[in-house]
Amino acid sequence: MSHIPVGAFIATATQPEQIAPLARQAEQLGYSEVWVAEDYFCYGGFTGAALALQATTQVSVGLGVVASVARHPAVTAMEIATLARAYPGRFMPGIGHGVPFWTDQMGVTAKSPLSALTEAVTAIRGLLAGSTIDSEGKQFAFHSVALSHPVSAPVPILTGVLGPKSLKLSGKIADGTVMSVLSGTKYLDVALGHIREGMADGGRTSHLAPTFALFSIDKDSEAARAAVRPPIAFYLSAVGPHNPLTAPFGYNDQIGTLLERGGVDLLAREMPDEWITELAVAGDPDEVAERISSLLSAGATSVVLSPVRQESAAAQLRLCAEAVFPSLG
Repeated sequence: MSHIPVGAFIATATQPEQIAPLARQAEQLGYSEVWVAEDYFCYGGFTGAALALQATTQVSVGLGVVASVARHPAVTAMEIATLARAYPGRFMPGIGHGVPFWTDQMGVTAKSPLSALTEAVTAIRGLLAGSTIDSEGKQFAFHSVALSHPVSAPVPILTGVLGPKSLKLSGKIADGTVMSVLSGTKYLDVALGHIREGMADGGRTSHLAPTFALFSIDKDSEAARAAVRPPIAFYLSAVGPHNPLTAPFGYNDQIGTLLERGGVDLLAREMPDEWITELAVAGDPDEVAERISSLLSAGATSVVLSPVRQESAAAQLRLCAEAVFPSLG
């Protein structure tokens, strides 16, 4: 298995029939992790992970992330156990609050997201270990629920959260936190501080921090950096100017001003070059290597590259493996 702490993300815009070949290619190129997601209503997260696991032999496959309320935790635990038993030691499931727009569409938004996530993670961990769960929580009820096929070895349960309270909770109850795209070094420093508080409360000593990154590489640095402007602007517009990802950098007031003046298109055109450097992994091979190294130094346990140009994703992942990995090893 590759020791390079860099993963490849298979975007949810990917056609399901392409998941397996992309995962296989990533493993062959030396990526240590392959990540799928569950953006509603694209490909299914667990089936996507199954396709990636089946297509590979050693690489770890992460699922970042499913909404805690999209399935009952007993069903989520059943899905996790199936993949964890079929592919021992290779599956890393992640669970989050869920994007409100999507959970509202389904009518399942939690009244208390923190309670829902706590109940889900706690029950899933117990069910995987073979426990029978009887409980009535704020979000979920369990009436003598047990898995027919529990898992003998512990399965790392990660969360995908952003804010201080959620990060502290993740540190307390989870084995890791999937860090969102736009997670720069200053955000990682702040986020890991909250996580460490939670770890102390929960008596935990280790925590995974796979960090997703919008990714563009080209021998022409300016071309690579230009390609990430629209997706950075899209995500900044989605999270809004008052968000925890860019607050540590002091960008939020300027984000608000640009969005008010001309929306996402103006934001893409006029965002300072510094934002591209700090919020993405983009540039020529040397710049990409430097950026990955800086995120790892800031506390990312792996950097998960999400190519912003789907038509050239495979070629970009190959260029990174050939031109960047040697300097990281």
